[in-house]
Amino acid sequence: MSAKNPEELDALFVRALNGGDIEALMSLYEPQAALRPAPGQTVQGTAAIREALTGFVGMKPTMSLNVKTIAQCGDVALTTAKWELEGTGADGKPVQMTGQSVEVSRRQADGSWRFIIDTPWGLEWEA
Repeated sequence: MSAKNPEELDALFVRALNGGDIEALMSLYEPQAALRPAPGQTVQGTAAIREALTGFVGMKPTMSLNVKTIAQCGDVALTTAKWELEGTGADGKPVQMTGQSVEVSRRQADGSWRFIIDTPWGLEWEA
């Protein structure tokens, strides 16, 4: 599973997350990528990203989004997506989340795109 352009990364992310496919999710990230799975928390590298995303996959989510490229300069792109997610929490209760993500992606040697920075919560931070 590979993205032909920066916007397709988000569409592939949704397909993999909704399908519970952690391997497909992982294929969308560079090995040393950074992910902000929750406000105030950043993880980096394959093992940490896998652990963070496994928690989301475990929610058996249904996610939808609307993605837009903000800027692209050569092999690097900045995208944003407005997203909604519904799933089941570890306690068995329904979970609903929404956000406005910001992602940086890079074109790979084979022409595909991968995330290098993924911030699902966008520019939110704690005071």
